[in-house]
Amino acid sequence: MPSKLSKKDVENIIQSLCVVVVDDNQYMRKMVRNLLVNCGIKEIYEAADGIAALDMIRTVAPDVVILDWEMPLLNGPELVRIVRSPGVFPMPDVPIIMLSGYGERWRVVEAVKLGVNEYLVKPVSAKAIYDRLVSIFAQPRPAVQLGDYYGPEPRRLAPDTVESLPVDEAPAEAAAS
Repeated sequence: MPSKLSKKDVENIIQSLCVVVVDDNQYMRKMVRNLLVNCGIKEIYEAADGIAALDMIRTVAPDVVILDWEMPLLNGPELVRIVRSPGVFPMPDVPIIMLSGYGERWRVVEAVKLGVNEYLVKPVSAKAIYDRLVSIFAQPRPAVQLGDYYGPEPRRLAPDTVESLPVDEAPAEAAAS
């Protein structure tokens, strides 16, 4: 993508995305679907657990995955570990937004260490999701292999900027700094 995108270019990119929403709670999947529709996204798939999500990601090759932390069978962190396995999983670079009811710092840090692109705490707004999608697609970070880590290149932020941001407003990577 070009380095400087117009607002219209960004809107077109966001509206053309294919998204997989993974949450064991049917109501939450419907809520996230509605928020995505409000962002202009038309191609939305749902999976009720991590196992179904792996199949769905392989089948539809989404542009982004929005994933719950706590699920039966295969939870969010376990699913991220599998997806972020180059040579094992066919789409290790797919952007992942962790959407969780848990906002504890250790969870955010763990998600970042696993290679999640962004972390949002429920309840979430269409604007918060839209802003994270813009961050992922208008300013993409290359995937990197750093030791055992595989995922988006970590952001470089000043440590004092992180503490002043609430968890749902801070980039997920910021919490790990």
